Amino acid sequence: MKEFLQKYMTQLEWGLGTLAVLLPVVAWLDRADVSDLTLYDVFPPLGLIAFGLMWTHFVMGALRRYAGVSGRRRDMYAVVSMGLVLGLIILHPGLLWIALYMDGLGLPPQSALTAYSTQAIFIILGTLGLMIFLSFELKRFFGKKTWWKYIERIQVLGMIAIFIHAIGLGSELRIDWFMVVWIFYGVTFVASVIYSQFVYKKMEKNAKQ
Repeated sequence: MKEFLQKYMTQLEWGLGTLAVLLPVVAWLDRADVSDLTLYDVFPPLGLIAFGLMWTHFVMGALRRYAGVSGRRRDMYAVVSMGLVLGLIILHPGLLWIALYMDGLGLPPQSALTAYSTQAIFIILGTLGLMIFLSFELKRFFGKKTWWKYIERIQVLGMIAIFIHAIGLGSELRIDWFMVVWIFYGVTFVASVIYSQFVYKKMEKNAKQ
C-alpha cells in the first residue's frame, strides 16, 4: 500500500480533487432546473466543491504521512486547489447575499438570518467556517509567528462547522447518494485528522528524547 501511494501520490491527489469538483456538480444537475436558473440555484454547489477540495488537503496530508512522502507546499495541485477554494468560499455566500439584497432583504448577515430564520444556527456555523478559512489567507503575513500553529489547528473547526452547515441547509444533501458521499467525507476527514495528530505527537515525543 505504501509503495502504491509513493508511486501514484500525485495522480491520486488530482483524481480526488477532480471527484470533489464533479460529484457536487452532478448532484446539482440532478436537482436544479438549468433552464431557469437564478442566483439561489447557482450558489449552493460552490460551497460543496470548496469543502471537497479542502477535504482532499486533509486526506492527502494524512496519506503522505502514512506513506512517508514529504509534502510539497507549493506544488501545482496546492496552487490550483487553494485558488479555487478561496474564490468559491467568497462566491458561495456572496451570490446569496446579492440575491437576498435584490429581493429587498438588506445587507448580510441580517439578510441571511431573516431568510433562514428557522435555521439560524446553520447560517451562524457557515459564517464561522467562512471566517476561519479566510483567516488562513493571513499566513503570508503571520505564518512565521509562534502562535500561527493555533490558526492552522482551528481549520479543523472550520471544516466541522461547514460540514454541519451543509447538512442543515444543502439541498444536494437531500439526494441519497450524495448524502452517502458527504458522510464519507466526514468519516475520512475525522480519521485523517486523528492520524495526523498521532503522527505529530509521535514526532514531538521523539524530538524530546
